[in-house]
Amino acid sequence: MEVPFELHIAVRYLLAKRKQAFISVISLISTAGVAVGVAAVVIALAVMTGLQQELRDRILGSNPHVYVSRVGGVDDYLAEVARLRQVPEVLGAAPAVLGQALISAGRGANPVQIKGVDPALEAGVTDVQHAMKAGRLDALVNRGDGIPGIVLGQDLATSLGVGVGDSVQVLTLEGVLTPMGNRPLARRRQVVGLFKLGLYEFDSTYAFVSLQDGMRLFDKPQADFIQLRVNDVYRAPQVAAAVKARLGDQYWTEDWTVMNKSLFSALTLEKIAVSLAVGLIVIVAALNIVATLILLVMEKHRDVAILKTMGASARSVTAIFMVQGLIIGLVGTSVGAALGYGLSFIFNHFRLIQVPIDVYQVSYLPFTVLASDFLIVVSAAVVICFLATIHPSRQAARLDPAQALRYE
Repeated sequence: MEVPFELHIAVRYLLAKRKQAFISVISLISTAGVAVGVAAVVIALAVMTGLQQELRDRILGSNPHVYVSRVGGVDDYLAEVARLRQVPEVLGAAPAVLGQALISAGRGANPVQIKGVDPALEAGVTDVQHAMKAGRLDALVNRGDGIPGIVLGQDLATSLGVGVGDSVQVLTLEGVLTPMGNRPLARRRQVVGLFKLGLYEFDSTYAFVSLQDGMRLFDKPQADFIQLRVNDVYRAPQVAAAVKARLGDQYWTEDWTVMNKSLFSALTLEKIAVSLAVGLIVIVAALNIVATLILLVMEKHRDVAILKTMGASARSVTAIFMVQGLIIGLVGTSVGAALGYGLSFIFNHFRLIQVPIDVYQVSYLPFTVLASDFLIVVSAAVVICFLATIHPSRQAARLDPAQALRYE
């Protein structure tokens, strides 16, 4: 199979030796510039995507996908759960009550969100059952000593200095009525389990009690809302709308995309901004290709003139320099893409970049390379490198052989 002479000449120019060795060095620098730029964009997209997905998975593991509430509260929650489980795409339903309290042990005290749940149903809507590090969630209801149980986040238990079997005091605003007004009442609870969902906001500020105990603590006669888990998290808004349409106007729904809209909008905007900023490196590398081809045209003006006098068309001369720039772009893009993917895999697999969990909600930076992002970066880099070859190649094609050879 014959190699087109344009490709043959382009490769010879790239691999120039002796006096023209500096052309090869400049070409190598241009290739390295493209590789570094592509690798930087791949890694930047990987870390932003990984962080977004990690936070999403942990938030969805800690929270239900859809909340369903009713005006005046949910009276017969078992009947409501049975009705909601009949809605298409709903995998699980569970009641809950939620309130704020102050929990203390020894000399330490922390404000917490206390969630009253039915342990048998809660496992169908959140991952707390699988996140238990000590004890069991169903120990909240299987009690024989008369002291209600409580399950704490592991970080919360660490700050209080308590473990399974220890007692804590729970103080809520709902207390006893006295002539001086409502007096908050501290109630004793025994720690029966510790959980770690991986989201610092939950592990340090949340506690679980049984549904009936939660109603007593917050003086509520019924559940606050019903939690739903759906089979496709991205269809949660459609499921929420279907629930409202089926149950009527007395019910209102809220899905995870609405509750966390500001967080994920900020992450998406940051991903775009970082990608554009780092993507400028690829454009700088493309300018190196322009400089390389201009220098090559200046160096090889005699060779170009001879080619044109031998019958080479302007299109062939243009093709020679375009192919040379495209080779630099393809090699640089391939090396950069492989380097970016490899480094992302290593960073993610060995969790090399540790970050403060109380600031970023995760203990390390996750790296996730999406196939769509990867293809977009590679395609954009090749297109940019190709566009960078157009002007120098046209300049070479316009070279006048008589002017180029006049003083040779």
